[in-house]
Amino acid sequence: MQAAEPTYEQARDELIQIVAKLEAGGTTLEESLALWQRGEELAALCERYLDGARAKLDAASGADGTPDAEG
Repeated sequence: MQAAEPTYEQARDELIQIVAKLEAGGTTLEESLALWQRGEELAALCERYLDGARAKLDAASGADGTPDAEG
């Protein structure tokens, strides 16, 4: 069974922790590579969330930035 996908905030917070661990050093090469890979996954997830939010904003305001006739 696959774990539920983290929320944007959870993914961002975990990514911040990973960056801090990598910057602090003291991990083996294997650990660093695993952290880097997880960080890449989290960054992609955050980007998908942001792209989705951007698309919703564009739809609500019209693609040219003017308010939609309905809203």
